[in-house]
Amino acid sequence: MSSFPNIEETMILIKELVSIPSPSGYTKDAIQFIEQRLEKSNVEMKRNRKGGLIATLRGKNTSKHRFLTAHIDTLGAIVKEIKTDGRLKIQVIGGFPLNFVEGEYCTIHTVSGKKYTGTILMHQTAVHVYRKAGELKRDTENMEVRIDEVVKSEEDTRKLGIEIGDFISFDPRVEKTESGFIKSRHLDDKASAAILIKVIEKLAADQKELPYTTHFLFSNNEEIGYGGNSNISPETVEYLAVDMGAIGDGQRTDEYTVSICVKDASGPYHYGLRNHLTEIAKANEIEYKLDIYPYYQSDASAAIHAGHDVIHGLIGPGIDASHAFERTHELSLKHTENLVYHYVQSEMVEG
Repeated sequence: MSSFPNIEETMILIKELVSIPSPSGYTKDAIQFIEQRLEKSNVEMKRNRKGGLIATLRGKNTSKHRFLTAHIDTLGAIVKEIKTDGRLKIQVIGGFPLNFVEGEYCTIHTVSGKKYTGTILMHQTAVHVYRKAGELKRDTENMEVRIDEVVKSEEDTRKLGIEIGDFISFDPRVEKTESGFIKSRHLDDKASAAILIKVIEKLAADQKELPYTTHFLFSNNEEIGYGGNSNISPETVEYLAVDMGAIGDGQRTDEYTVSICVKDASGPYHYGLRNHLTEIAKANEIEYKLDIYPYYQSDASAAIHAGHDVIHGLIGPGIDASHAFERTHELSLKHTENLVYHYVQSEMVEG
């Protein structure tokens, strides 16, 4: 049996990635981590002006290119206001209801580099004081950050160096179970970022020449809608977003297979590429599920909206509780990594 993919190594890498704070707009540390890691494999790389990282593996055919993306930006928050009692009002970064982060530990990242921990709570938390605490709306008016410092006023908090516009990251609480699950915040999309890194490293180590020049974009604005809509070479024919499969009632996606998206909120993905991916899966004993994600858009759909003339697709491991406290299984990671590995070595789809 092939030693690739080594999912234990992939899961270790996922744990490293989710532990690096990178809410959209504050992704420099995660990008630097990936860049320094891929430098060890002598991979050709460049940063785009938005702060994303593009790794390129030159292929036999240089007139037609492939483009794959995984995003390393995550959900998060930003300081909206410093309240008179020294606590923080926030605005969310990305799409999630605030009850998904109620009670979560967080870190405030100041411009000076100083970091402070805190907890995201309802203002009316004490049930011994607020009789209807459980009935109140979880929104930015009622929820706040309690800072783990002695602060009693707005002035006290400002003296710490905390200011409007400071980013707030959520504690991932990453854990791997003996039953093969990894549960953590930010598996969307750091699970797939780890998969792309491992595929790049495998191809580089084996000095395997791909049939087409292939670019791998680690994008950094996907959660706010425009991570992968630029820096697409004019030679690009196929664009594959490697993100996450959505799990819920009426969905076929699960935590044990790779999910191949047929359609999301942006519309159908390319029929020929979708069928090509399923044929690759069948030929290589990769377990997959076809699915529709009703409230979802990807970097690939962002590229289409931006006007790029590409064949686009979307795959990913099935992630339970997306945009909340997420979980997936090593089987889903294995099948996704295998599909990416075989896809980049396959012939292109005929439009």
